[in-house]
Amino acid sequence: MSLNIIRCLHRKASLSLLRYPSQIRNNFVSLATARLHHTTASVESVFPLGKSRVLSVFQSKVCALTTMASHQENRLAQEKSPYLLQHKTNPVDWYPWGVEAFEKSKRENKLIFLSVGYSTCHWCHVMERESFENEAIAKIMNENFVNIKVDREERPDVDRIYMTFIQATQGGGGWPMSVFLTPDLKPITGGTYFPPTDQYGRPGFPAILKRISDVWKHQHADVQRQSTALMEALRSGVISTTDPDAQMPTEATFIQCYNSYAKKFDQAQGGFEGAPKFPSPVNFNFLFRASMLPDAKTKMPKAREMCYKTLDCMANGGIYDHIGFGFHRYSTDGNWHVPHFEKMLYDNAQLLSSYIEAFQLSKNPAYAEIARNIVEYISRDMTDPRGIYSAEDADSLPPDGTGHKKEGAFYVWTHDEIDKALSETVLTSTGQITRAEIFKRRFDVQKKGNVDPHQDPHDELRNQNVLIIRHSVHELAEHFGLSNQQVVDILEDSRKVLFDIRCRRPRPHLDDKMITAWNGLMLSGLSKAAQALQDESILSKAKQIASFVEQYLFNKEKEILLHSVYKSESAPSQINQPIEGFCEDYACFIRGLLDLYEASFRPEYLRWAFTLQRKQDELFWDTDDGGYFSSHSGDKTLLLRLKEESDGAEPSPNSVSLSNLLRLSLIFDNDDWKKKAVRMFLVFSDRFEKIPRAVPEMVSALMFHLHSPIQIVICGERRDPKIQEMIATVQRAYLPFKCSVLMDKENVEVLKPLMNDPATFVAAGSSDAASVHMCRNFACGAPIQDIKQLEKQLSQLV
Repeated sequence: MSLNIIRCLHRKASLSLLRYPSQIRNNFVSLATARLHHTTASVESVFPLGKSRVLSVFQSKVCALTTMASHQENRLAQEKSPYLLQHKTNPVDWYPWGVEAFEKSKRENKLIFLSVGYSTCHWCHVMERESFENEAIAKIMNENFVNIKVDREERPDVDRIYMTFIQATQGGGGWPMSVFLTPDLKPITGGTYFPPTDQYGRPGFPAILKRISDVWKHQHADVQRQSTALMEALRSGVISTTDPDAQMPTEATFIQCYNSYAKKFDQAQGGFEGAPKFPSPVNFNFLFRASMLPDAKTKMPKAREMCYKTLDCMANGGIYDHIGFGFHRYSTDGNWHVPHFEKMLYDNAQLLSSYIEAFQLSKNPAYAEIARNIVEYISRDMTDPRGIYSAEDADSLPPDGTGHKKEGAFYVWTHDEIDKALSETVLTSTGQITRAEIFKRRFDVQKKGNVDPHQDPHDELRNQNVLIIRHSVHELAEHFGLSNQQVVDILEDSRKVLFDIRCRRPRPHLDDKMITAWNGLMLSGLSKAAQALQDESILSKAKQIASFVEQYLFNKEKEILLHSVYKSESAPSQINQPIEGFCEDYACFIRGLLDLYEASFRPEYLRWAFTLQRKQDELFWDTDDGGYFSSHSGDKTLLLRLKEESDGAEPSPNSVSLSNLLRLSLIFDNDDWKKKAVRMFLVFSDRFEKIPRAVPEMVSALMFHLHSPIQIVICGERRDPKIQEMIATVQRAYLPFKCSVLMDKENVEVLKPLMNDPATFVAAGSSDAASVHMCRNFACGAPIQDIKQLEKQLSQLV
């Protein structure tokens, strides 16, 4: 296959944007944005006219229902991934990623069709209904290809390699991801969602399958040569090396990064882009920390306000679940109103931290309430006895349980449903009204629904209402002649009534695998919430996550983390060959342990973080050029070892690792970890210089490094009431440029052997008097023994 043929296939799959009207071209730009934020490509926005498109979905669903009963389960029935199990009855002869499929491809000289997605991916469901459940399409796939299914959340290493290829050749990507590979696993072409028939000038999936199969059969040698050339070009484009002339980034990076946010900020609705809008908590992390710098008031004056505005609009918007709590994946519009309804653990974990930090800085109790509500949602709907599940789907059956699944069906309400559910009357100063009238005004419930048809291309939300706050409690009280407290009570009672009704609806699918990295993110969020709110019940939940990971996701003999574990009837279970942890698992869980230590001051968490950081260095550190690879070197089926640095929906493993190295080096006086961090600043110096907004979490680490971080040493026995009061005072404050340790006898005994030079900490902890020491560069000031003096000193750090 010539390179021109490959390009032709790409063009046929995606078409030139110039063939579309400007509205649709703009929607393709939104798709590229969606990919950057790790979300399913919103293909619906590419087909705004979609009537025939909807009809084809219905037709394929009817076909699937009539044939499914005769299907035998394929190999995926033996897997534990919820996504793979969703495809176990497809007529496609699916293989999981592994040697059996690779050997078959080589033995029969067939191309591999690789399909990558995840179980809560809306457009993955669509492509399954239309193509993978279609007997005729499955026949083409089975006769001409070895077909492999991959859960991107189970194998992020595989997903990253081929998504990098798709983005490089197509200019964007998303899920489902569809890639054609040679038997030696080199990609030749691919895309994302393919429709089942030719439409809108786009070739249908069967036509693409036949064309690629024919090219492989008749131009086999050319395909092999070009796939090798493509792979080499891709490899040279992604391998990062340290520029010998690289300079350490400076504080000018902070101003540059801030200015890029200020320039893009939506003054009316919050957020930093147009539609679709994503939570992107890494933005809040940077801006809140930037607001703490000495010159922030003059050089970055709107840092906090941009965060507050965005967090407020999100909490009022439809992206927030006002009935059952938690945040949906993203908003399809610019007003945070109509979401893509799936709920991801990694979003809610990070937003828990964001709202807690907003509370610490502003003292606004509304932020604390949202944080507590996230904890309630996660504890109620997403928690195994101790570990946290991955996600809830966007799609579910309608409330009556009939028909086919629709996006948002579990969450939306008709006007009549609200009237019927909230018919109880309330006496106001002007007469009697129903609770429904107050609720409908609060949440913009309309008779014909409140969803713009442009946000509903498949007509799934007609006459439905996505709840969004339009009026404040005070405005409602004035309008209806009630007190503020009466309105609050009525709204809460109404929420509980609707919650009970919603619980009787068919629930969205739950992806019940548990991922170490995402549990680490929630561990951080819970630990920060426990400190700021001084809530022992939240701290207990954080400790349960650590215990869960230790029991089910940590190989004590090898001292390695595992990537995921799966729900089963009795206890969480593993696959036959457990997937070893990736760099993100180590980075996020180490961060969680460091935060849990500062919430509990139990030395075993700090010791475990120390052990895992050494193991991360051993498995992932690039000894030649610095930085961390995302995967370890043991898997020979992976064609590339990538280094991730861009922060999107999740912070990159290198960004999180930078902060971890700096915190650990400060606590343990470990010069090797500090040198690694400095080297990473040089490895990624080009990003800092040119596009710091692509690495806001790294820029936050740079702030920590350049801002002379404070070591807070608390000395005394933890049972001493005065020590407990001192600990609480430190924990309630927002102090992003510090690390804190408790030097009681237990901590000294456990941590002293791990410290290169423990003299400062141990000497500070040798005093019997309860005190706090503020230290910089291991030089400590006079001990503070008075709570008011401590509060004053901490306030001067803010």
